[in-house]
This record gives sequence, structure tokens and C-alpha cells, in this order.
Amino acid sequence: MTVRNLTVLGSTGSIGRATLEVISKHPRRFVIRALAAFSNVDLLVEQYHAFRPQYLCLVDREKSLELKNRLRDEPVEILAGETDLVRLASLDGVDMVVNAVVGAAGMLASLETVRKGRALALANKESLVCGGPLFAPLMKTTGAKILPVDSEHSAIWQALACGRENEIRRIIITGSGGPFRRLPLDKFDEITVEQALSHPTWKMGPKITIDSATLVNKGLEVIEAAILFSMPLEKIRVVIHPQSIVHSMVEFIDSSVIAQMSRPDMRLPITYALFWPERIESDFGTLDLGRLAELTFEEPDFKKFRALPIAFDVARIGGTAPAAYNAANEIAVGAFLEGGLKFSQITEIIEKVLSDFNVVSEPNLDDILSADKNARQRARKLVEKLPCC
Repeated sequence: MTVRNLTVLGSTGSIGRATLEVISKHPRRFVIRALAAFSNVDLLVEQYHAFRPQYLCLVDREKSLELKNRLRDEPVEILAGETDLVRLASLDGVDMVVNAVVGAAGMLASLETVRKGRALALANKESLVCGGPLFAPLMKTTGAKILPVDSEHSAIWQALACGRENEIRRIIITGSGGPFRRLPLDKFDEITVEQALSHPTWKMGPKITIDSATLVNKGLEVIEAAILFSMPLEKIRVVIHPQSIVHSMVEFIDSSVIAQMSRPDMRLPITYALFWPERIESDFGTLDLGRLAELTFEEPDFKKFRALPIAFDVARIGGTAPAAYNAANEIAVGAFLEGGLKFSQITEIIEKVLSDFNVVSEPNLDDILSADKNARQRARKLVEKLPCC
């Protein structure tokens, strides 16, 4: 029986909590070496007592002082800040890093994991979206593997096992369409934060939930899939599937379509990644086909959800363009959640940032970090200028 030593980054978020729930059901198979979060002291203390890691990290330095005080008598090293977050990805003796950090902040930790030749269970799609050009050379050198945790990419990964690379016609990424699939475009200015946070099928953090409502999340998945599976864009299609039962599909050259299906439960793809290449018995996502009323599919509305076709354009451009797309979106979503932007203006910010952005075609890490910084600065200025609410 293989025992894996894990570091879990983003342990207090929805993916991190689900990961620890899976691990708690298999205590003899995993040792938690380190946990990291942004600022949730209470939950991180609770997780510490449950799993007794050697290291804890809070990105929020002020909160880390509170954490140190609360665990001052415990045999644990407490770290703080983004630099220490990356440090946790390179701990000696760690077999796998689960990266569930939200946003571009997770990219450096993913790069460090791959640089060390570790398995990377990746739920931070921004890592590949922003740093895509950097990963392939590193993986060839170190032999590191990226194991996708996102339900869509996990589904593609599993379906691809049914054929050879030269037998793939295309991959089909599914999405629920979010809460505004049927809402007329002229009503988008009236959408409230509360409405946008009400996802019809998934329970996620606020940023990802808003991304699902704008279909930016689907755009990020397109960019990630192209990199993760070395797939040309003409072989990637997006379809809307409101029931969120088919998590994605692969069509082969004989016209067979292989789909991965389950109830919308993130613990299933997490389990698949944690135990890969082994499949283990689990009741996560158990599906009763007899109770399903219907499974429907439709084309996405590119006019209402412009962020999706923009993502295809960005993926074709490549270089630092995806990093700018992601950075502009993060700033716009943050402004919307704080009440400083209309829902419809999120995509407007992305478009304006990209319209005059200087793209570096073959970037290094500094180029990508610079693109991220510049796009954020540009997005903040645009948010300040746009009339709102």
C-alpha cells in the first residue's frame, strides 16, 4: 500500500476542504506535511488539529501572527506570505502538491512543484492559463506530472484513456451555462451580486462562481485544456449542459464519443487525482440514471457571453495574452463583488485591457509576471473611470 506525503495549498477553500474530506476517509494512505490558506485562521487551526502537519502558512501576514499565538504551544512551523507559500511546494519528502489556491497567485507554487519533479494535483487553472509556456519544458526536464482536479479536465483526462492521441477528433468541454443562461442580454445590467452567486448546480467560492456566471470560467478551461492536453484550438469545443452530469467528453475519429458522468461532486475528481493511477471504491458522485429526467445540450450564446469567444482569441494569440485576460478578469470580478462594477462591465473591462495590450509571444517568467501586473493596473484604472450602479 502506497502512502503519499501531501502539501495542500488553499486548504480552507471549497476544493481544499473537499480534498481533506477525501483524505480523512483514507488516513492510512496519506500524510499531510503542510497546509496553506489565505486568511482563515479558525478553519486552519481546526485542520491542524485534525491532520497535525509540520507546516502551516497564511498568506495574510497579520493573520499569521494570530495563528502563531493560537498554536504557540504546538510543534508546528508557521510561515507567512506568498514566498513561504511557494516554499511549501518544495518541501523535502513531499510526493504530491494539491494546488487549490484561487487566482494567479497559485502559479508560482505550481511552477515550483513541477521544478521539483513532484506530482501536481491542479485545481488552480490560472497556473496553466498564465504560465502555460513555462510548464512543458520543465516537465520534460523533471518528469513531473500534472493531474487535473477540475471536473472538466478530469473528465477529459479519463476519457482520453479510451484511445490513442492520433485517434482524437476533438474534446468537448461542458458547462452548466450559469444562472443567466436564459436571461436576456438587456437585463444583464440589473444583475445583483446575490443573483450572480447563486449557481444552479455547483457550490463554489465567490470568484469561481462569478466566473461561471460570465462563462469566463469556461474560457479559462479552454485555454488550460489546450495546454494540458497539447490540443489545438480547432479540436476544442464548448457545449452548454445545464444538468452538470456529463462533465466533458472526447470524440474519436470513428465518431464514438466517450463521456465521464457523475453527480456534480468535486470529491470524485479529487479522489481520482489523489489515487491515480489507481481507482478506488467510492460513493462520491453516485449516479442513479433512472432518476434523471433529462440530459440536454446546446450551443453557448457568444453574443451574451462574450468572454468565451474572447478566450478562444486569447488562446490563439498565446504568449502573455492569457495572463492579461486572467488578470483583468480577477480585478473586474473583485470590483463587482464589492459593488463597484455592473455584471455586464466585467467582460467590458477584459475587452478594454486586451484591446491595447502589448503581448510578448515567447515569454519568460518575468514577462508573465509583468503582464499580470500591467493588466491589473490597467483594469483598476478602467474600473475607476467606468460609470457604475
